[in-house]
Amino acid sequence: MIRTYTTKWGVNRRSFTEGIAALPVLGLSALTRSAFPQAKYPTKPPRLVLPFAAGGVGDVTARVVAEKLGNRLGQRLVVDNQPGAGGISAANAVRTARPDGYTLALLSNGTAISVGLFNRLPYDPVKDFTPVSSMGYFDFLFCVNATSPFQTMAEFVKVAREKPGALNIGTINIGSSQNLTAELLKATAGIDVILVPYRTSPEVVVALLRNDIQLAVDSYAALKSPILDKTIRPIASSGPSPSVILPTVPPVKAAGIGEFDVISWNGIFARTGTPKETIDTLNRGLHDALAEPDVKQRLLEMGIEAKGSTPEELGIRLRSDIEKWSKVIERAGVPKQ
Repeated sequence: MIRTYTTKWGVNRRSFTEGIAALPVLGLSALTRSAFPQAKYPTKPPRLVLPFAAGGVGDVTARVVAEKLGNRLGQRLVVDNQPGAGGISAANAVRTARPDGYTLALLSNGTAISVGLFNRLPYDPVKDFTPVSSMGYFDFLFCVNATSPFQTMAEFVKVAREKPGALNIGTINIGSSQNLTAELLKATAGIDVILVPYRTSPEVVVALLRNDIQLAVDSYAALKSPILDKTIRPIASSGPSPSVILPTVPPVKAAGIGEFDVISWNGIFARTGTPKETIDTLNRGLHDALAEPDVKQRLLEMGIEAKGSTPEELGIRLRSDIEKWSKVIERAGVPKQ
């Protein structure tokens, strides 16, 4: 209640202290905001959660970019490795964090694959995360033993059609991007070949050198050493155009089997609800970091094309890959986990 009193002049006046106390709350809030403006993001080191173990290609890629992004933001990015469970634990760590841009996720086409591969996920990649920007893109290589008679993918497909079940394709574990790329080749080319899964990329290479398999599917980073040693030979790349790192290697679709387009990618996402201003700040920082010549060169050495995107473009890529790989998984009869 605001009390009044009458002066000797007959004018009603409020007590000064009571009048101050009665100031509208909204006015005080506005006064406070103008006196104490909010600090711009980031005011502390953000954390980037990775679904990879330390030391691998994905980890090295993220750390190269994170260092440069941190320089742009004025805060060091803390890289937090949480491998295992198909990337579920890493993604869930971000889903349960505050939507303030200080806990970020590195998601990839593997995240899109997990939607069709797992019976149930504790998160929805589309609804629970907001895209920031892509970081890099790379395709897979189809390689043969250096002594193989196959010079092109068209030759491999021709023999596979003539001799059903006679040829083997080696990849890492069932449900991996590499394994599903081989499944897509089977379906697109209409060939009957045996897919042989191995635990690691080096085991795939050994099997190829022993002629246990006639074709291997893996990333350039995994096959770089034997390719440079000329013990194995790439005959096709999985993208819609020649590989960036090996431009003389033709794409699979050059074999005349129809459209074939597999590009692996990774990108940074924040939890849904993160302010747009924060997303925009991160997006600008990532684009600047990826444009630096030493970053481009370092990633290219691992077979990765450093390339940013708009948040909208990355969201479209994620949704498209979820639909694509879910169909491949269902058609191939890959058991759900």
